[in-house]
Amino acid sequence: MAGEMIIKGRGVMPGVVEGEAVVCPGGLSAYGGLDLDSGVITDFENVNHGRTIKNAILILPSSKGSNGWSSSFTAAKVAGAAPAAWAFSKVDSSVGVAVVTVGIPAVVDFPSDSDPCLKINTGDRVRLDGTLGTLTVIKKK
Repeated sequence: MAGEMIIKGRGVMPGVVEGEAVVCPGGLSAYGGLDLDSGVITDFENVNHGRTIKNAILILPSSKGSNGWSSSFTAAKVAGAAPAAWAFSKVDSSVGVAVVTVGIPAVVDFPSDSDPCLKINTGDRVRLDGTLGTLTVIKKK
């Protein structure tokens, strides 16, 4: 499709998902910053306060907070409130654990000139391919 923007990272959990992006360039504290039952971002300092991550393509720089970060996203998945897929600018140990335990398609480790937190906006329609390691912006908000 003409006008698509493709950014390449490293695919770490296979699968292809298309949906609306929720971009949190300042990160997302899952413990206390996210209602785990609904997926609604409750952190007042988050640019997406009040928006849900449920069924979204969640785009984050990395994890934020303690080692419990990954277990919070696992709890959100059990409650049916997890994102459909996610991308991380850089992988860290909590991201690695979350990717494995939540088991949704994931892309990590983007070059600094292709940081998805800077290239994609909340509300953009994107396709994440966790096998190829790509994020494709289909339609800009």
